[in-house]
Formats: sequence, C-alpha cells, structure tokens
Amino acid sequence: MLQSAPVIVTPPQPLLHDDIKLSLRERQKIRRRNRIYQVAIALFKERGFVNTTATDIAKTAHVSRGTFFNYYPYKEAVLLDYGAFVVAKLNELVRTRVAAGIGSEALLEEFWLELGRVTNEERDLIPPLTYELINPDPVRAKAAYEAMPLAKIIESLLRDTKKLRPDISLERISATLAYTFLMTALRWSAFHPNRPVQDELRKALTLVLDGAYQRDS
Repeated sequence: MLQSAPVIVTPPQPLLHDDIKLSLRERQKIRRRNRIYQVAIALFKERGFVNTTATDIAKTAHVSRGTFFNYYPYKEAVLLDYGAFVVAKLNELVRTRVAAGIGSEALLEEFWLELGRVTNEERDLIPPLTYELINPDPVRAKAAYEAMPLAKIIESLLRDTKKLRPDISLERISATLAYTFLMTALRWSAFHPNRPVQDELRKALTLVLDGAYQRDS
C-alpha cells in the first residue's frame, strides 16, 4: 500500500544553500513569500478558509494587505501552492510504486485510496481547491490545473494497462477519473462528512471503470 508521511506546511519556495548568490532583496522576497504562505495555511486550518481574509493573513504575517496581493493575486492562490505540494508528494509515491513493479490496476486503486486519506485530512480545504479547478475564469482554472495535475498522474499510471477501451483516449479517461475524484470529494465534504470518504471514492471509481449498465452475461 502507498505509505506517506503526514502532510506538513512546507514553504513553496524554500531558501536553499545554492541561493546564496541571490541578492539580499531577492532572498528577502523569498522569505516574505514563505512567511505569508505558512501563516495563510495555518490560519486556514485554524479558522477555516472562508473565515480567513487576506487582511487576516497580512496582519498575522506582519505585511501590508497590498504586499500580500503582490505575492498572491487572490486568496485561493495560496491554496494552489499547498495543493501543488500535496500532489507532488502523491506523484513521488506513484513513481516509487511504479519502479517497484506494481501493476497499473493495483496502483490506481492504491492511489485512489491515498487521495481519500489526504481528502479526509484536508476536508476543509477540498471545496475551495475544487472550485478553483472548475473556476469559470479560464485563467484561474488553468493555474489550478497546472498546479494540481491529477489527470496527468493518473494518465502516467494507466499508460501500460491493456484493459482500457481503444475508442477513448487515455487523456480523456484520465481526466474523467480526476474529475470524478474531485466531484466525489466535494460532495462528500459538503453532504456526507461522517461517512468514510474511502467508501465513497471506491463506489465512484467502480462506477466509472465498470459503467452504469448491466452487461450481458
């Protein structure tokens, strides 16, 4: 089974030893962005995303509201950094399992359940993240898709399977599975948070893979 460490609030742009060649101004900008990011995620987890404003974040991070918007054009953009970090960790786990020789079908199920684990831990952040991925503003939707390329990860782990329908592209199948996860997680967080999310995701995955119609025996 996929095993991962608990999700932690990791800065999106850590200042590394190789960055010593950067100017003082550039290093200060990286540190300031990191501080804003860490404060924002901490507030989202403590107060909830909806109840946290850009002003709250700026005040707690000891920067002006204008400075916050210099680094993040809208509040949800902070979540995209966080979502990108989580998805990158999931992708790393998938690559490890692929290298270990795990088959596509088994890996898809493991990945699906790992998505469920993360969803359960981050249930308050799932709705705003999902809304960004389906945002009617194409610029924001594209930014979210590029930050959290779930469909691309699913595509990579299904690439070698022989069971997929030849009349539908792998890209379309992967995108459908990704959106199935997002809609299932969103519906679960809004209406059924007391049910195990893994059960909801299993049903959704089975429905997509097997179809809704009974098949002739």
